[in-house]
Amino acid sequence: MLQEKLNWRYATKKMSSDKPVPQDKVDRILEAARLAPTSSGLQPFEVIVVTNPEVKAKLRAAAYDQAQITDGSHILVFAAWDNYTDARIDAVVEQLAAERGGTSEALTAYYERLKGMYLPRTAEENYQHAARQAYIAFGIAVTAAAFEEVDSTPMEGFDPAQVDEILGLRARGLRSVTMLPLGYRDNGGDWLAPLKKVRRPLDELVTLVA
Repeated sequence: MLQEKLNWRYATKKMSSDKPVPQDKVDRILEAARLAPTSSGLQPFEVIVVTNPEVKAKLRAAAYDQAQITDGSHILVFAAWDNYTDARIDAVVEQLAAERGGTSEALTAYYERLKGMYLPRTAEENYQHAARQAYIAFGIAVTAAAFEEVDSTPMEGFDPAQVDEILGLRARGLRSVTMLPLGYRDNGGDWLAPLKKVRRPLDELVTLVA
């Protein structure tokens, strides 16, 4: 079933502007992203959901005029923490303690060791690490969209500085990583829709070490 959905999906080039994605489907896609695995469970990113037409128009201009941003009904912007801090890591530990009924010496020691590794690093190095965690959730969101039969366009082609400014991300300690327009394909207007999906053969992609 999942493989059928993944074969169905493609990076949609033309979306129908008059066919919005139902909110319940968007909610399930976002929940899938929330449940994504991340390094040490830090979830060092946020997802900004944009439906405002004026903001979408600005994002389109920052993304080299890619029409999916304004034609799609929802834009998911994955934004990573700009750095790891004591406060951010402590907040993770506090949530773990609150939801699991307390903490332990082993758990506290683990995250203290983590601080010893992360905090001395440069902000750029930590951002790059956080961005890789955002990409995991991004990939799961793409998969979840396919499962919901919602079209999407994985998108890196944009000016991050402009997107950060439009959404006010830097003031929140965030930097944009990827964008994911959601909508429904316009079969008559999308040149890519009828073409065969092409991927490398499995035996060229996978190496077995037994």
